[in-house]
Amino acid sequence: MNWDLRRTAKYYFFRLKRLQGSPYSLAMGSAIGAAVAVTPTLPLHTIIIIGITLILRVNTIAAIIIATIISNPMTFLPQYWLAWWIGNSFFPGRLSWSRLKSILDMLMHEGMIDSLHTISQLSMDAALVLLSGGLVLAVPFGLITYFLTYGFFEKIQRKRREKHLLN
Repeated sequence: MNWDLRRTAKYYFFRLKRLQGSPYSLAMGSAIGAAVAVTPTLPLHTIIIIGITLILRVNTIAAIIIATIISNPMTFLPQYWLAWWIGNSFFPGRLSWSRLKSILDMLMHEGMIDSLHTISQLSMDAALVLLSGGLVLAVPFGLITYFLTYGFFEKIQRKRREKHLLN
């Protein structure tokens, strides 16, 4: 497994290294990918990334690669837990563990119509808590990714220029 993880990391490193574009466009795309990847909008990540990167005219492929690195089956649980933890500090009690347990108990004993009402009420609270926590996470993830990848892409571009001048 360790070998597979190392191999996967190398694969993504080379994918990023081969991207063409200005360091700004590549780093901004990467930042958008990182910011969207930590939000609890999992089924919509790619659509959101494509929309934002096209509007801002930055590198979409860099965004999708970085989003894949950050948001994957190994990171889903910690990301959602952290989004819940942060969101719950802004909206305490809206989605507590005890509330979740009591709702599950109610669902076991309620009729179909009452259950649907309970689930819809929970989903609004869950969306509020998770999205607010995810948005708070998105800002530092995006900023850190921008600065780290800008230096990375600038160094690659500088090496390409030097190699081109030598040939």
